[in-house]
Order: sequence, then C-alpha cells, then structure tokens
Amino acid sequence: MKTPDRLISLAEASRQADGILTRGKSSELETGAAPTFEDLTEVLHFALGDGRIWLNDQRVVLMQSSVLGRMREEIIDAFGTDTARAMFMRIGYMQGVRDAELIQKRWPNEDLTHALAAGPRVHTLEGFVKVTTKHFEFDGNKGTYFGEFLWDDSSEAAEHLASYGISTQPVCWLQTGYPSGYTSKLFGKPVIFREVECVGMGAKHCTVVGQNAEAWEKDAPEREYFGLTWKNRRTYAAFQQAPETSETAQVTPDDGEVAVGVSASFVRTRHLLQKVAATDATVLFIGESGVGKELFSRQLHEMSSRADGPFVAINCAAIPDNLVESELFGVDKGAFTGATSSRAGYFERAGGGTLFLDEVASLAYSAQGKLLRALQEREIERVGGVRTIPVNVRVVAASNVDLAQEVAAGRFRQDLYFRLCVFPVAIPPLRERRDDIPLLMAHFLKLYSDRHGRKIHGFTRRATEALLKYDYPGNIRELQNLIERGTVYADNDGHIDVMHLFSGSEPLPPFSVRLSQDGRLDQQPFAEHAAGRLPDAAISFEDIERAAYLAALERNHGNVSAAARELKLTRASLDYRLTKLGIRAKMP
Repeated sequence: MKTPDRLISLAEASRQADGILTRGKSSELETGAAPTFEDLTEVLHFALGDGRIWLNDQRVVLMQSSVLGRMREEIIDAFGTDTARAMFMRIGYMQGVRDAELIQKRWPNEDLTHALAAGPRVHTLEGFVKVTTKHFEFDGNKGTYFGEFLWDDSSEAAEHLASYGISTQPVCWLQTGYPSGYTSKLFGKPVIFREVECVGMGAKHCTVVGQNAEAWEKDAPEREYFGLTWKNRRTYAAFQQAPETSETAQVTPDDGEVAVGVSASFVRTRHLLQKVAATDATVLFIGESGVGKELFSRQLHEMSSRADGPFVAINCAAIPDNLVESELFGVDKGAFTGATSSRAGYFERAGGGTLFLDEVASLAYSAQGKLLRALQEREIERVGGVRTIPVNVRVVAASNVDLAQEVAAGRFRQDLYFRLCVFPVAIPPLRERRDDIPLLMAHFLKLYSDRHGRKIHGFTRRATEALLKYDYPGNIRELQNLIERGTVYADNDGHIDVMHLFSGSEPLPPFSVRLSQDGRLDQQPFAEHAAGRLPDAAISFEDIERAAYLAALERNHGNVSAAARELKLTRASLDYRLTKLGIRAKMP
C-alpha cells in the first residue's frame, strides 16, 4: 500500500475543498488546533491610562463576579425568576454571537469544526466558567448539531448559591445563552443549549447539551428567550433586535459620505442633531480639522424637512477675499454690460435646502458683515444688482478654531458669532472617541476594497492594535487615508498589516500590554516581531520596520527568501524594502 506523500490537517483539507466539508466532529481535531489559548490571549490587550480593554477590535470591561451576582439578584427580585432568566439568556446569546464574529474575522480561513471548537476556549478565557468539550458533531446538509460540554467553577452558579442557596432548576442562564449564540452564528441555523446538570442544584459540575432547535421539538422556551419567536414584545421591548446581527449590517454605505460610530460622544452628537433637525435653527459645528463636520452637516440636512432640497457646501477659506461676495450672493451682469443674463450665488443655489459654510472664521471682516445681513434679513443683493432677492435657506457653519477667541482677538464679528452660534455642536477628535475606530475601520475597508477592486480579508492583530492606539492628528480623514493606503498596499486575498498602513513619519505607540500565557499582563514592544527592546518613547514606523527585517534576517542566517516567507512578503517586496532602508548595502 502506497503511503501518502504528505499529511494535511483538517483545516487545510477544508480550504482545499473550497467549502465542500459540511460535516465534522470534535474527534477529528488535531492536538493544538488553532486558535489556541495562546492565539486568543494575543487578541486581548489593555490600553493602560486610556480606560479601555480590547478583545481584538471589541471593547470589553472587567467586573467583579460579586457585582454581577448582585445585579443578578436585583433583577430577580424586581422582575421575577422567569423574566430574569429570559434577560440573562438573551444577553449571553448576544455575547456568544459577538465572539463568533470575532473568530470569523480574526481566523477567516478556519473550517467550521475548528471555529466551533474555539468557542469553549473563548468562553473560558473570559473568566465565567471553565469549559471542557466532551463531544460535538454536526451535519450542515441535514441541519443537525449535537454537543455535550462540562462546566467547572461557574461564577454564575456560585453567585446564585450565595444569594438563594440550592435551586430546584438550573441557574447558569447567562452561560447557557452563550454557546447558543456562538454556535447558532457559526452554524447558520438556530442551536439551543440546555443545562441538564447544574452546580446550583447541588451537582458536582454543570453539564450542558446543545442541539439544533428542531431536535427540541415544541419543548423549547429558549426560542422566545433568544428572540426567535418573541411573544411578549411589550415586556421585552429591549430584545426586539434580531439575534443574527453583524458589523457589516451596520456599515453598508455606498460611499464615504457617512458618519458612523457607537461611542458616547458620537451618540450624543446624533442626539443633538435629532433635536435640532426638525427646526430651521442655525447650527455651528466646532471641532478639529478632519473630525467629520461636513459629514455631520449632511446628516443634519438628510434628517431635516429640507432633505428633498439641495445641500450646498462651500469652503470659505478657498474663496479669494475679492470674490467672496459674488460667490455667496451672485452677480447681476446686466448692471455692468447691459446683458440680461446673471449668475446665482451659493445662497440662491441652496434655495429650499441647506448651505454649509466650512471654515467660516476665514471670511474677511467685510464679508462677515454682508453674511450677517443675509442671515438677519433672509434676503440677499447680488453684486451690481439693484434689487433684493428673498432666500429660503438653512445655514450651517463649521469652524476648526474657537470663534469666541477669534471675537476676543478682533478677527471675527461678535454679532455674526451670536447669529451663527444659535445651536453649537462640538465634535470631539477621534482620539477621544476610540470606540468608533473599529466601526470606521470596517466601513472604510469595505469602501476601498469595493472601489479599488481588492479582496482584503481584514486586519492583522498588529494592524488592529496600531489603529486602536494611534492618536490621529488628522482625525477621521487620516484614518480614512491610512486604510485606503493599506487596501492598495496589502496583498490581494490577504490581510492589512502594520507595514501597509504607515508611511514612516507617524509616531507609533511605544509598547503594548497583553495577557501572557501564564495569565499576567505583559509589556511588550509594539513591534513584537522586532529583535530586542525598542525605546520607551514614541517611535517611527521606519524604526519598527528596520528592526523587524534585521531580526528576520538574523533568524534565517541572512537568507532573504526565508526571511521573506517568515514575514509573509514576496522576495521582491523584501528586496525593495531592504534597499530603501539601506540594509541591503550593508549585507555581506
């Protein structure tokens, strides 16, 4: 019998089969199948001093188990056991869905068996319970799934025992919802897990069994808990969102003219826009260059009763002082040439809609007076004209400088400032709304992949970490440019790495704090693959890149081809970078 030339893993066989593999079971997994616990700890890092902990690109929080237990107790006492069970199972379900999305994004090439096997590891990593897989198997063609798992040291069971003593029914509601959401998301069909033994009932450990929803037949109240068939919408209004959600559902615009975010400051800004949109009040957006003032003004226009009218944007800094009046108010040519033709200005072109005046502080002092009159009288007079023209337009202004300080310095008219500042909206810089970065990353990656005809699977861990920690002096505009550069620079059908994003002049964070294999927080240089310690001050990408190449060459004894394979670069690309950085000339 002929021995095969090469043994391949289940994951590799699945990739070669291009999705043919639709059945699997846990016994087929090789030892140490990815993603391992070590792989998972690499996606958990702490932004010290920033108040954030990231699990890949999702923000997480630390909470004492006793605090969660107290919150659980308050909800049970206030709403009853049935409602509390439904709420916690639903929350656990959504947590499982989010973690499944993380696995799909971070390890997109893993087959379904490996992805399902990663769920217990993520669940254990998050500290709620220690999960041991007894067995699972599935058949995608038949739509069947069965799995059995053991739980040890359930924090939820321990807190329930401390508050209420031995229970007559299973109490790990949050934890039961988790595998239901995780498995349903990956399997593509509803899978319901149920606790058949529970420490809260006096058992030695918790045992959970999961099956495709149909296998439970009519005995499945979890369908309602998970929102699959929710009856009491009034009681559970907070759960009306369908369980099958994803990031891509939130960011599917056709162009870049959209403001997206989930941070508290972004939500506050959206709330202010909703307040003022129904009125005709003048709005003043204040914020640094690149924060998206024009995008917010467009959204204000689209939310208003003027949405069917035109949106006209003008950058006041781009108009020469001697042309400001004619650009804003138009020219009546008949007054100069005897002709009957004339040219409308921006105020007339925006009639019935919204006129956006960006960088309004750059207007000449004389032009400010004429703008003030137009706002007060709601009418304009064309240059060279002999009559006034009424205008129906909403004016929205924006400034990247403090207009109050400009007034104090005598560069901006106080009366115009009060006319514009009827409803001020401050937009914070991107470094103060980091929770929005993952959503913006997903949006711009899709935008530029479609625009440039590229197939990019996402960002590497190093790239994600760099984008989450970078300070963005150019705000959203700079993030947009970085991701467009990465989309063009990265290999097609690959991932964007840190080397694809930065040109060399940007200061990068000096270190990262991650969870080590022994469970400790570990400070590592930002360029983990670089040899030796890097300075504890802000460093340039060129320094990181040079250190990475030198370390790879050293590990491969100067073999450029081997170093290129290790760095996941082509030999030609590495040769080019070595020459540009002056490393090639120094090599023997």
